[in-house]
Amino acid sequence: MNVTKSGYRVFSANSSAACTELAKQITERLGVELGKSVVYQESNRETRVDVKESVRGQTIFIIQTIPRDVNTAIMELLVMAYALKTSCAKNIIGVIPYFPYSKQCKMRKRGSIVCKLLASMLAKAGLTHIITMDLHQKEIQGFFSFPVDNLRASPFLLQYIQEEIPDYRNAIIVAKSPSAAKRAQSYAERLRLGLAVIHGEAQCAESDMADGRHSPPCVRNTSGHPGLELPCKQQAPFPGIELPIMMAKEKPPITVVGDVGGRIAIIIDDIIDDVEDFIAAADILKERGAYKIYIMATHGLLSADAPRLIEESAIDEVVVTNTVPHEVQKLQCPKIKTVDVSMILAEAIRRIHNGESMAYLFRNITVDD
Repeated sequence: MNVTKSGYRVFSANSSAACTELAKQITERLGVELGKSVVYQESNRETRVDVKESVRGQTIFIIQTIPRDVNTAIMELLVMAYALKTSCAKNIIGVIPYFPYSKQCKMRKRGSIVCKLLASMLAKAGLTHIITMDLHQKEIQGFFSFPVDNLRASPFLLQYIQEEIPDYRNAIIVAKSPSAAKRAQSYAERLRLGLAVIHGEAQCAESDMADGRHSPPCVRNTSGHPGLELPCKQQAPFPGIELPIMMAKEKPPITVVGDVGGRIAIIIDDIIDDVEDFIAAADILKERGAYKIYIMATHGLLSADAPRLIEESAIDEVVVTNTVPHEVQKLQCPKIKTVDVSMILAEAIRRIHNGESMAYLFRNITVDD
């Protein structure tokens, strides 16, 4: 394809060479050259972007992978998008395989929904469309004022299970928490395998903190149930109203719902970052008789000491896609394997540019995937 006549350009907004690897793989599949631009940090850590070719009237795709320095990557994307907008680009489409701050998509007491803030910033910078993969919550798409194509990595991970895991027919799909059961069930149904769920995690699950701020404020109820003491000294808004007892939520002991004895356990999730939960799940599965433990996730953030902890754990293999660069982590831990998803990202770019339907990329994809 002649890049000068294709009507679109593909740029990378990363200043790190390791983060541009996915962009190079996508452009190779598309048969185009990566757009000429320079992204770098000033001595005072300000981000600067210089676009080295004309983009007037063209559709621009910005590929931005998110490394450990998340905030710098976000600023690079925002500055690049705004530079293209002021250079009269016709459409600016962000290709963000892993969308950052996606876990901060619910109110946390007096916190904020940072994911919505980021969506507003991207729109203000000039983006008109986003291609991403396996959002942490599908409802995040509602934060945007422009179209969002949320691609799925499950076909690639399912293919890996079928081709790379010996005797996968003797496997069982495991959800490490009840909240992950729907995703795990989707995998189990397509592989025709059984399902197990780990219940009773020691840590506070995300759903436990998903309530908003307390309103109205708590009051001390002197006429209610004995022993019920509320911290605030304000008067009840309506005299005579008795508040019900606020029962504390207690986690049950860790339990595996499902038979994993003598089976290969495959834990399914969308993000693997801090690995303590996965290691705890692997230990309980080993105790219940599973003889091999695999972890499959779309986004392998693998922060802090994750590679060392995985290497020393009962986990046999961790399989993630290349939505996030993790070559350093792979050198530290041979158990980490990578599945390439550049093919589906390149096909999404091609279809959007040509005005073709995206339905083909979602065939056999379930709602819970």
